[in-house]
Amino acid sequence: MTFRRLLPVFCAAVFGAFAAPAQAQSLDTRATAAWVYDLTTSTVLLDKNANEPLPPASMSKLMTLYMAFEAISNGRLTIDEKLGVSQHCMDYDGSSMFLNTTDRVRVEDLLRGVIILSGNDAACVLAESLSPDGTEAGFARMMTERAAKLGMTNSMFANSNGWPAAGQRMSMHDLGWLATHIIQDFPTYYPIFSEQEFDFDGRVPSNNQNRNPILGLGIGADGLKTGHTEEAGYGLVGSAKQGDRRIVFVVTGLDSPQARAEEGQKIINWAFRQFAQRQVATAGTRIASADVWMGDSTTVGLTVAQDLTLLVPTTDQDAITAQVVYDGPVEAPITAGQKLGELVITLPGLPEARLPLVADRDVARGGFAVRVRTAASVLMSKIAPAPTAEAAPSSDGTS
Repeated sequence: MTFRRLLPVFCAAVFGAFAAPAQAQSLDTRATAAWVYDLTTSTVLLDKNANEPLPPASMSKLMTLYMAFEAISNGRLTIDEKLGVSQHCMDYDGSSMFLNTTDRVRVEDLLRGVIILSGNDAACVLAESLSPDGTEAGFARMMTERAAKLGMTNSMFANSNGWPAAGQRMSMHDLGWLATHIIQDFPTYYPIFSEQEFDFDGRVPSNNQNRNPILGLGIGADGLKTGHTEEAGYGLVGSAKQGDRRIVFVVTGLDSPQARAEEGQKIINWAFRQFAQRQVATAGTRIASADVWMGDSTTVGLTVAQDLTLLVPTTDQDAITAQVVYDGPVEAPITAGQKLGELVITLPGLPEARLPLVADRDVARGGFAVRVRTAASVLMSKIAPAPTAEAAPSSDGTS
């Protein structure tokens, strides 16, 4: 019979002299919904109404871009291919590349038109070229299906560009998750998001600037997309990299472009100043011992199989809480590297971290003598009377 064993771990012994801080100051954001994610350590730093489906405005263009990048990668679209402009795409109001039906536009220019100029017309042209039935509505259905496959469970699309439409919704978590996929899946195209200017064919020089307010501030910001409608308010999907760390964040529901810019800068400063990346355990570190059943040894060491890097707050010093969890005693034979349990690390204010623990060596099944001793031990434990409270020895050996 096995039992769940919980072993507290003396953190200094496991993690050396490192003393982890306790809880970072939480961020008070004016956004109605927000999500902040440390991509390097897969740590959610802030979740404010992040799973609520909301109008995404132009931030939903990221889904169109993801599908365009994907189509280029698998050969369904080429970067130098020229696409025609339909009357439907030309008729879009709002942010625009100012395309007309006489244009044939390179895919690369359309991508920049969407990313830098937030062109509703450019997104529509890409959508119609990839749609199974040649319509933007058909592409929107594809967007919804592809989003679901990416794990975006609170996203529904009615068009390619975020123009207000009944039922068009995305959660801030979904937008942030989509941003991480763009960054990780398409590193070739991601640098376009940091470009601050795009002059398309000399048209409307006053409309050649990237609307992203956090670019060029010297804080590591390099993407991704702004959004605004009357219903949605002002929003931003942003990302910044400082040193080896990258964060992704999403905010929405702000009341002005200035508030959007201020919140973006505040989130970046908070995420990098209030949290730090630390290696808290190295591969091969022996954490604890597990009891062994019917083996040629009564215990086996539990080690971490890989280095453990965590994001920890940088203020209010305190100790890490760590616990070993395993089902034991573990029955032999046991193979070195076999997963036997988990190291559970808790930092107040941050998600629980779990790292597999593995056997540090082989443990063979015991021979005949071991099995006899084990059987005898089990038998004696069943027939021996339990000690009464009066008979229990005191701490100094007297009764």
